[in-house]
Amino acid sequence: MADIDNQPTENLQGAPAGSKIREIAKRARTCMFTTDPSGWPSDSRPMSLQECDADGTLWFLSSSASRKNSDIERDPRVMLSFSNDDKYEYLVVHGQATVHTDRATIDKYWSSFANAWFDGKDDPRVSVLRVRPDHGHYWQTQAGKIVSLAKMSFSALTGTQTDDGGVDGELQPSRR
Repeated sequence: MADIDNQPTENLQGAPAGSKIREIAKRARTCMFTTDPSGWPSDSRPMSLQECDADGTLWFLSSSASRKNSDIERDPRVMLSFSNDDKYEYLVVHGQATVHTDRATIDKYWSSFANAWFDGKDDPRVSVLRVRPDHGHYWQTQAGKIVSLAKMSFSALTGTQTDDGGVDGELQPSRR
C-alpha cells in the first residue's frame, strides 16, 4: 500500500499557485460553491466555472436574486470544492467573492449554456461572481486514474507499499 502519511508535498505560492488553481479548476469545470461560512450548516450548491484567470481568479454566472448572491453581499468569504475524478484531482479554494452586474463583465463571461437559467444575457437577473483566492489545497495523481488504480490494486494484492504518484500541497496565490 502507499504510505499516505509520506506522500510528496509541493506547496506553491504566487504565480505557480494561481497556475495550479487554473489547471485543476478548468479541467473539473464544476465545483461546490459554499457561502455563509459563519453559519451552520453552510450553504453549498454546484456551480459551473465560466473562466479561471492565470492568477487563479475564478468567474461564475449567477442570478442576482439567488441566496448565494445575498450571502456574498453579507459576507464575501466563500469556499469552492472541485473534483475531477477522471484524473484523481481535487482542489479546495478559500477566497473573497464579489458580485458584478455591469454589462461589460456580463458580456465577457456569458455563454449560451446559461440560457438554461436566464432569458438571455439581457435578463436583469444575470450577474457575474468573481472569486479571488486567498489560499487553497490540492491533491493530484501524476499518472492519472488508470495507472493509480493499477498501482493500488497491485499493492492490495501483494501487501507491498507502492508510490501512487500523488502529490498535494498548500496554495498561496498572489494577492492584488
